Amino acid sequence: MLKWLWLSLVVFMIDLATKSVVSNSFSLYESMSIVPGLFNLTLLHNYGAAFSFLADQPGWQRWFFTITSIIISVVLLVWLKRLKEQEKMLAIALALVLGGALGNLWDRITLGYVVDFLDVYYKTWHWPAFNIADSAISIGAVLLIIDSFFSGNKEK
Repeated sequence: MLKWLWLSLVVFMIDLATKSVVSNSFSLYESMSIVPGLFNLTLLHNYGAAFSFLADQPGWQRWFFTITSIIISVVLLVWLKRLKEQEKMLAIALALVLGGALGNLWDRITLGYVVDFLDVYYKTWHWPAFNIADSAISIGAVLLIIDSFFSGNKEK
């Protein structure tokens, strides 16, 4: 099922392209309203993991998350390789997660932080900023959960 790696590559390329456009168009913390009251583009640098977890640490977290991402990416590749032809939803889910993991891994290795820029909010409440890679990982995770329900029913 490595034929689904094209999807990982597409996610990776779109993620890098959008991060590049925003990074070259905005200053750090600069924001542009897209849908007033709901959605902004805001350039942020995330030195931690999801939701800026451990972002306040002195720097060790960069290498911890880099190594963790590499290990997860290898596990996802092996998992993808071992899938059966009929496990398409699982393959798509894994390819999305892999593409997102590689996009954020690239940032960590080359920049030392992950570029985030999608800012969803309502009044003063803001969801933590994210990027295309994070979106692909989230969609892939939802598909993994959905697939686990359906694949369990097939086996029964």
